[in-house]
Formats: sequence, structure tokens, C-alpha cells
Amino acid sequence: MDKIQVLQLGYESWEKTYFLPDTVELSYVETLTKPPKRLYDLVFLDRMPLDCEIVPLQQATRAYTLFVTERVELTGRMDWLYRSKRGRRIASADIPDFLHSEAKKFFPDSYGEKPNLKDLAVAQGFSGSVRWNGNCSVCLEGDFGTEFNQALFWRYNNSMLHGQCQDLWIEYQRDENVSIALNVTLLERRNISNILKKWEFSEKDLEREIQIDNQMQDSTLFLSFFAKGKGKFWINAVHSRLSRGGHGLFIPGGERHVTSNREEIFSYFDPGDMKPPLNVYFSGYKTQEGFEGYYRMRSMGCPFLLLAEARLEGGGFYVGTQEYETVIVNLILKSMKELGFTRDQVIFSGISMGSFGALYYGCDIMPHAMILGKPLASIGDVAANERLRRPGGFPTSLDVLQYLCGSMDEDAVKRLNRRLWDKFDRTDWGRSKIIVSYMIEDDYDGSAYEKLISHLHSDGVQLYGKGFHGRHNDNTLGIINWFSGQMRQILSEDFQRKAEG
Repeated sequence: MDKIQVLQLGYESWEKTYFLPDTVELSYVETLTKPPKRLYDLVFLDRMPLDCEIVPLQQATRAYTLFVTERVELTGRMDWLYRSKRGRRIASADIPDFLHSEAKKFFPDSYGEKPNLKDLAVAQGFSGSVRWNGNCSVCLEGDFGTEFNQALFWRYNNSMLHGQCQDLWIEYQRDENVSIALNVTLLERRNISNILKKWEFSEKDLEREIQIDNQMQDSTLFLSFFAKGKGKFWINAVHSRLSRGGHGLFIPGGERHVTSNREEIFSYFDPGDMKPPLNVYFSGYKTQEGFEGYYRMRSMGCPFLLLAEARLEGGGFYVGTQEYETVIVNLILKSMKELGFTRDQVIFSGISMGSFGALYYGCDIMPHAMILGKPLASIGDVAANERLRRPGGFPTSLDVLQYLCGSMDEDAVKRLNRRLWDKFDRTDWGRSKIIVSYMIEDDYDGSAYEKLISHLHSDGVQLYGKGFHGRHNDNTLGIINWFSGQMRQILSEDFQRKAEG
């Protein structure tokens, strides 16, 4: 495991003051005259920084990783740095304990995964019916008995290193007469017959994430579902993520939002330099859970909001119930309000699945600009193209169609297409720019760019694009390069600022 990289600015190195754990590597500087060549996992200020140190500190520090002691006054430029990095106070007396128990939770990488539903096995004692609904869910129906009996388990164990802590979140539904429970067993890696520890979680426990902490040895986790009663229950997903113990989801400061039917939306807000514009970026399709675009957005220097989701196999295009969609709109409005920005000071962006999120919620915000790569607009057509144009290329599109429309017929395809276009046609785009890089022979949604042109009727709207020859995934690098170039051009021409990197 890599050591946590800590930058300390003060009068004396803490290596002389405190006993540092093996998990921490401290870099002490008396004066910071230029930005370090690396981003640190944690930054501590143990003295008031000079004015000339503020900009290097701002460039060297990730949001939510800045801690200041009582020696630092929050005035002038220091107050700006503290607010822009979402800094926190720490008492000198608490530093030793923090370095030993909390610093390790600021590890640089993130990881989240979701075991494939096809790897679920039905317990031998269950005699009811079982139905696999693609990557949407597994449904068991029958009489589970009056006491808890094993119903489902994962065939493959999850690896868990010594010292790791994992957060588990279960997406499930059940009939009123059915109750479920989750059993987690920690097994010795080299001898899985040796049980190291067991946990049993009731439905009350499953109302929130459950935490599995392995302080024993490198091990594996075995997950098993138990049920009792008579009726149906569905397992939609089990999410497993490296835990930061309250310091954020995926990355420090990352947030998780849950609807009443247990669906999640993830957000990460970085205030940047707190000057316009706010960049709102929607992550694309990804099977490894987490945020996308962090370094690209951070390099622009301005505030940014990352949005991500982890439904189905790699995302559900950010479409859902009214409750689900309201959460996303409110997250955007909250960031705008905190910064004091209007819609004319907001840019939406996304690539592929993320482009749909930008288009869909762009109808609610009507931002200054939307920058879209490989746009997907008619997602009903994306699913329909799986049959002849792209057999086996993107089966998740079929899950999305079934999940959102409850059917996979031609009428469902049309209804799913209208989810965007009906909303798009009601929107006044007169003060917006829509910038698109698209694949000319796109086998996902080959008509997206042409339909954007035909559906735009607002006076004053600007739409321009660049086409690349190939199918949807044939030139992702070209799309990203053009995407980034257009972002920098908008920042320069419309907001008179230069991206940092």
C-alpha cells in the first residue's frame, strides 16, 4: 500500500515533534515559493502563509484535504484559500491521533465495484422460481419459510487486504410479507475453510451503508442473502467500495445521495478559484464505480461539479423517477447558489452516456454552453440498434430500455426517445451554445447531431460540431482532444481566463 503523502508548512518539522506512522510520508517546507511537482494527499498549515505562498498552496492542494491549526488566522487571502479548498480546523493536540488513525483514509486512489448478477447462485434448499432480468435484477419468488434460510450467494469471494475497510450498499426490493438479511463472512485467503469473522445484518442495518473492517490479515469476503416469508424479493446490486470513514466517497469530499427506492447519485464539488464558470461534468458509462474527469476538470482551474451514477451494469443515463431527477437538478442549483453564479456562468459537459445527462439536465438549467462528445440523445434507438447494427456491442442499452420503460417493444423505444426530445423541445436555448464532436458512422445513435439541428428552434442559439469518421468507440482520443480544446476556448473567449494545465 502506497504511503499517504503529506505536505506540512510550519516553523518546525513534525518529524521532530510527533511519532509518525509508517503509512505517512511527510514533506516539510519552511517556505513554498513555487507549486510542487505533485499533488499531496494531505496539506497541513501550522503557520500563517505568506501572500506569495497562497497561489502555490492553491495549486498543490486538493479540495477537502487542507487542515489548518490554531496558528493560522482566516483573514484576507488565507480566508479565500480556506474556502476554495473546503479547509478544516485541527487542534495541535489532535494532530498525533489524526496522523495515526485518519490520515490513512486519504489514500490517493479510489475503487468501487459491483459483482455481476450472473455470478449469483441460488441456494440448494430454495424450491421457488428464479428469474434473471438481464443486469437489472434477480427475482426469487416462493415460500422462504418461517425462519431465515439462505436464498442467494455470490459464487466468487471478494478480495480484502489487511487494513482495508469496505462500504457495502445493497439495492433490493421485496414484497411486504418477505424479510431479508445479509451475512458476510471473512475467510482466510489461503485456506477458505478457515473462518476469521462473521457479520449478520438485518434490514434495519441495510437502511444505510454497512462497513466491513479487516484488521486481521489478507482475506476474502463471502456474501450470502437470507430470506423468510412468502412472496418475491429482488436483488438489483451489491456495491462494494473502499471506505474513507466519513471523509468522502471515492475521493475526499465525494458525496452520495440516495432515493427512497435505494438508487444512488454521486457528486463531487470543487470550488476551484470560485470565479466563473462552474463546469458540470457527467461521467460516462463505467463498470468500475467512481467519478470520471477529475483531473481534466481540475486542470481548468475553475469550479467544477462531477456527477456520476452506478445503476445497472455501467449507468442508467441519469434518467429515473421524479425524485431521482430532482436530486440531480438540486445538486446543480446548490453549487450555483454557493458560488453565486447564474445559468450564464455554467457549462455542462459529458461524453457518450454523460452527454445524455448534460443534454437532459441542460433542459432544466439552460447553461451558457454544453460541450458534448459522442452524443447519445435517442437512447431508445441506442437499444434498438443492438439487434442489427451493433449485435452484442452494448447490451446495457437493453437493460436501460427494460428498466425505464418496463418493456422492450417498439412502443417502449419511442417512449424512451421522447424522454429527452419532449423536454428538449420545450426549452428556450436562445442564450446557449451547443458544441458537439460526433462519430459520423456512430453505431449507437447515428442521428444525434442531425436531430439536434432539427430540434433547435430558439432564436440566438449557437450549434456547431466536428465529425470524425468511425463507429462510436473508434476514435475516443480524438473526441476527447477536441472536447478539451473546445472547453479551453470557451474559457478563454467567453470568460477571459486561461486553463491552468
